[in-house]
Amino acid sequence: MSQKEGIKNLIQCHCVLPQYRDRKDPIFHKFVVFSIQNETGDFIPKIVRCNNCDVTHKVTDFCKSEIIHGSENILSVITIDEIKNHLGERISSVLEGNNCDLPTWENVSFIIDNEMWGKHVIISKTKMSDSTQIKVIRIIGIDRFKVETHLRQDDVIGGSSLI
Repeated sequence: MSQKEGIKNLIQCHCVLPQYRDRKDPIFHKFVVFSIQNETGDFIPKIVRCNNCDVTHKVTDFCKSEIIHGSENILSVITIDEIKNHLGERISSVLEGNNCDLPTWENVSFIIDNEMWGKHVIISKTKMSDSTQIKVIRIIGIDRFKVETHLRQDDVIGGSSLI
């Protein structure tokens, strides 16, 4: 690997969403985080907060984290407003208009900071019967981007779709 790579991945928390609380076998909440590998392929750990219960996690690898107890007052977690101040007004407006989550903002910022022109990020998707409409923002340059939509056919295997 010769360049940094960024990827969205799922982290599991210990909290349970309200609709699953009465189940015998609770389904723990999972949330998306944006993670980075450096030029040599090493994972860069980071601190994040669960988007459901606000518990602090130390992300130690892709899809792996440790809960940090007694860390309710940690202020070093990045916020959308802080990223928004770094990005241009036009691109921030597109991300806000599509109600993008923190990992999406981080992903766009990462692409711009590392001048990975031509890369894209999914900013919304809508499932429609056997297909999915996705909207992406393609980063062309500093404060240059293009919003595109694509309709993709979902592959259905055994009654479940692969997206």
